[in-house]
Amino acid sequence: MTYLITKALLSGGIIVAVSEIAKRNNTVASIVHSLPLTSLLAFIWLYSETKDAALIGRHAYGTFWFVLPTLPMFLIMPWMIKKLGGFWPALGAGMVLSFGLYWLTMRLLKIAGVDL
Repeated sequence: MTYLITKALLSGGIIVAVSEIAKRNNTVASIVHSLPLTSLLAFIWLYSETKDAALIGRHAYGTFWFVLPTLPMFLIMPWMIKKLGGFWPALGAGMVLSFGLYWLTMRLLKIAGVDL
């Protein structure tokens, strides 16, 4: 139980840190936020629990393919905030876009014979 609490506090602490840093210096926060900290922590937690390096390798490979469909949201969201009248509509539209691109990515990977 202590391990789960440690995982939750450390993982949540990173999110809090990024949001607090952004209030003071958006550039630094953007750099920290762009780091694959979530992936790195997930790799560490998963490996420490399973000791299965092959599982981490498969997970990293899958993560690579699913990072790609999220990238357009980061480019389009600033424009959508202006066009759609604020943060919430833009966030919703960005999420719909990402889910659609996830679906498309899964279809294309299946057609290409990529096994995740």
